[in-house]
Amino acid sequence: QVQLVESGGGSVQDGGSLRLSCAASGYTGNSGCMGWFRQAPGKEREGVATIDSEGYTTFAESVKGRFTLSKDNAKNTLYLQMNSLKPGDTAVYYCAGQRSGIRCVSRSVVPRSRFTYWGQGTQVTVAS
Repeated sequence: QVQLVESGGGSVQDGGSLRLSCAASGYTGNSGCMGWFRQAPGKEREGVATIDSEGYTTFAESVKGRFTLSKDNAKNTLYLQMNSLKPGDTAVYYCAGQRSGIRCVSRSVVPRSRFTYWGQGTQVTVAS
């Protein structure tokens, strides 16, 4: 069974930085696409950034140029570096993964419906 465990959330001031980590376990073979989603109170869960099986990363327009996404395959860990944070980035951030063995190639943010596994979420709060 795949498990995703997020860490690194917290509270920062407008313009600050945070790095989120997602440790994945239970994968046998290719982990397909992975990504980060976020959900603010009263809003739908939205895609923030995803990485495909070739290592290609894509970002939501709202975070382009401020967030970077990387994956350490040796550690099975996904990272989201968030810089120049704004109050609008305040949300619970979720790590997402696909089933083992999937080869996923995407040149756009992978939609939520294509992910099977989700982490428990980590709160990010940006104060103005």
